[in-house]
Amino acid sequence: MIEIIQWVATAATIAAALITASSLGARITGIGFGIFLIGSLAWLATGIVTGQSALVWTNAVLTLLNIFGMLRWLGRQAKVEAGALGAAKQSEATPGEALFPLSLLTRAPITAGCETVGHCVDALAGAASGKIRYLVFSDGGVAGVGETLRRIDWPNLAIEGEGVRANLDGGIQGLARVERGQWPAA
Repeated sequence: MIEIIQWVATAATIAAALITASSLGARITGIGFGIFLIGSLAWLATGIVTGQSALVWTNAVLTLLNIFGMLRWLGRQAKVEAGALGAAKQSEATPGEALFPLSLLTRAPITAGCETVGHCVDALAGAASGKIRYLVFSDGGVAGVGETLRRIDWPNLAIEGEGVRANLDGGIQGLARVERGQWPAA
């Protein structure tokens, strides 16, 4: 029986690490902490049954941290994201320009035509004007390895729901590459 608990703990810990490291939004991260909680409880049980006090203490603390992570990401952060999306949705029915949460620009998919061509990394805006100048997005690679960062000027973008639509007349290869530590000033 203890071997089954150890395998559950191992699988839960690996799955939770993958989920939380993927940074897929508050709810998914909160679920990752929930899976971490299952893993820490299983390791805690293993430590108790096998008499390994270091394993017990480590996973007792990790259990508390995982509960904190769940509360933060499924509670506070999920409500912040929902509030921002709700405000954006409500703004569509008001006079003037529709709003969108700027946090979208750190995670949204970039589409061109019917194809997802990358994911937002960040955006740069004028300090005095507050106007967004350009967006940096990644294409290719897996988990940041082998990806290419590219710059696209803001006038060539449109926010659509929880994504960004790009006008790529010259295709993705026509966009300027951005070096990881040396983004352009303008």
